[in-house]
Amino acid sequence: MSTSGHHESITVRGYETDANRHLNHAEYHRYGEHGREETLRAATVGINALSADGIGPVILETTARFLAELVVGDRVDIHTTTTFGAGKTFRMDAELVRARDGVTAATITGVLGLLDHASRRLVADPYGRLRALAEDTAAFDATIPPTQLPEGS
Repeated sequence: MSTSGHHESITVRGYETDANRHLNHAEYHRYGEHGREETLRAATVGINALSADGIGPVILETTARFLAELVVGDRVDIHTTTTFGAGKTFRMDAELVRARDGVTAATITGVLGLLDHASRRLVADPYGRLRALAEDTAAFDATIPPTQLPEGS
């Protein structure tokens, strides 16, 4: 588990479960999305600022690995890390940890970009654009530290 990034908690609700009474597979992806959105909120980058700038986050790829069962009432800690490279895409990965025993229940990996609403193309410097829109750059830096992917990633 990474110690950097953002942490959020959520409780599994009954309507999120399937016939086996565990969290439905689609909800894992929704929890990953919750972690991504809350990370941006904690970094003080709001949807209104993104919209006013004519951009928005777009998911290019997401993968879930299901490692342990989550059931109704389980408290889930969502640990989201954000990693930028030199290109137009970045990663936002979530680790879903079952709070009752500390077991990693799932990992959700995601590749994202920032879509320019006018050109319908990805922006060249997503880290710079997000940081420029932050209401508080110190909060942004604490939530989304400037990291680089290794060459070739």
